[in-house]
Amino acid sequence: MQCKICDNAQGNRTYHVREMMFGYRDSFEYLECSQCGCLQRVQAPADMAKYYPAAYYGFLPVDSKPPNFLKRIAKRQRSVYALWDRGLLGRVLLRLFPYPQLRALAKAELSRGSRIVDVGAGSGKLLLAIKRAGLEELLGVDPFIERDFRYPNGLRIRKCSIYEVTGSWDLIMFHHSFEHFADPLETLRYCSKLLSDKGRCLIGVPTVSSFAWRKYRVNWVQLDAPRHCFLHSLRSLELLAAKAGFRVEDVVYDSFELQFWGSEQYCQDIPIHDERSYAENPSKSIFSREDIRSFREEARALNARKEGDQAIFCLSKTPRGESP
Repeated sequence: MQCKICDNAQGNRTYHVREMMFGYRDSFEYLECSQCGCLQRVQAPADMAKYYPAAYYGFLPVDSKPPNFLKRIAKRQRSVYALWDRGLLGRVLLRLFPYPQLRALAKAELSRGSRIVDVGAGSGKLLLAIKRAGLEELLGVDPFIERDFRYPNGLRIRKCSIYEVTGSWDLIMFHHSFEHFADPLETLRYCSKLLSDKGRCLIGVPTVSSFAWRKYRVNWVQLDAPRHCFLHSLRSLELLAAKAGFRVEDVVYDSFELQFWGSEQYCQDIPIHDERSYAENPSKSIFSREDIRSFREEARALNARKEGDQAIFCLSKTPRGESP
């Protein structure tokens, strides 16, 4: 079989991966490219909706009630510091309560007038955090939510795909949604059309250029079959970006302890949504507090070594006439 990213057909390997988030245990074939390293789903199931039930984490509701005065000030200060490095209080709060997806937006050099689309926004949690910093031109899109909705503060989340978005935008974000697209090249090319000349694209994805993939293979929790169509290596994402007219400006690793406890559960045939799961019943799980603390520390060390199992890629458009 041929790699859909680099077209290589030699020396590729296949794996059979089970659906384990909800415990369906249906098996799906994935191809690993021997050249660019990309791991890709071979064939989609006939009914993808089955694998995005209401309990899927991206759809869980966000509490949009205005927090009390002190919490409102604290959250605003954290957001302002995350985006623009302004404010001592925000700096302290971001250190105490990290928000890697929000902090990664500093790479996009935003202004209060910047226009932002969040693709796969789910309930809009990240956009709500951005709005606290004073940005207004925000739009969330997600084809799997039940319906369009609008928060009291004016934030819109539309039930639609990126291909239904029009206009000119300064930032398009994919925070753990890009790996769900069946044609990532077409998706990036469409994003290029939507972005202004100095616009950027942020892509937060699991990566096979990681310790967790090497250790756990088919039991790696971030494989998430069959929802994840492509799991990129650093090389494959760079190749894909170049084909779409982008260059990778920066990579920020933001993996956390899930890569260990989730994968270890899969090794023991325990789904994420299971009464024995750490996600559902920490006190009844197979892990102690010390185990989780150790996993968290190891995740930080892996991020520092650029071996964490997920990262945020900052892409900029390649100027016309230049090579990516």
